[in-house]
Amino acid sequence: MDVLFRSLSDMLASPFMLHALLAGLLASVACGITGVLVLQNRLTFLAGGAAHAAYGGIGLAFYFSLPVLPCTLLFSLASSLVMGRFALRGMEQGRPETQDAAIGVLWAAGMAFGIILVEMTPGYAGELMGYLFGGILTVPSADLVGMGIFDLVLLGLVLFFRQGLWALSLDREFAASRGLPVNALYLLLVAFTALTVVMLMRIVGLILVLALLTIPPTLAGSFCRSLYPAMLLSGVFAFLCCLAGLLFSWFTDLTSGASIIAVAVTAYFLVRLFRCGTYAKLP
Repeated sequence: MDVLFRSLSDMLASPFMLHALLAGLLASVACGITGVLVLQNRLTFLAGGAAHAAYGGIGLAFYFSLPVLPCTLLFSLASSLVMGRFALRGMEQGRPETQDAAIGVLWAAGMAFGIILVEMTPGYAGELMGYLFGGILTVPSADLVGMGIFDLVLLGLVLFFRQGLWALSLDREFAASRGLPVNALYLLLVAFTALTVVMLMRIVGLILVLALLTIPPTLAGSFCRSLYPAMLLSGVFAFLCCLAGLLFSWFTDLTSGASIIAVAVTAYFLVRLFRCGTYAKLP
């Protein structure tokens, strides 16, 4: 036990580990807020599409020597809004299968576009692995500042549009009958999702980002009966997964991103084994 505590103290005394914990905390805030709304509005598949389409933005950044994060943010946002428009058209026409097909096509197109551009880029693209599988230990300080600003903007927008987003999450037809701009709110939520996906990309990578965006909110849904507490608890669960994953990575010398997801998946199955629950709709 003494060895464990000494190792934990050494880990927390390490500047780069504290840096990683701060990155995990900032990502957990966005994960808690957006993830709950994603699950409530059944946008998990679209979130996956946004994550993989973002690879096109990475390819553009590599090919034209542009800053990776801003380029990926803009590309993912544009791709997700196009997916959102297809989704809205499918819902309006009563043909949800068309929205899934459109998301699948854009998902594949973004990945293929990114891969082609990366292969056409001269030189070695070793940094690319960090975007695919995450690099919480190497998140730049500038990205931490950007993540903090994004958290504040996201929180402000969710609070400002809370009545519309809550009504949309409760019942789309009810929200429309109240005269709320449901299509605009839906696209706003899609934008939240795309931007959160790109932010989490630095923590666990595009390959694993969907798990961190959905598992903590699912765990929170087993204990909460409304959206506000679910968001708070989801953020706590996300940070605990990051903390436990970093500890596991520290002791085993395994990849931090995969370790975080392994912890999250284990927690999911343990909760499902001993406790079941679902989100309660708002009154």
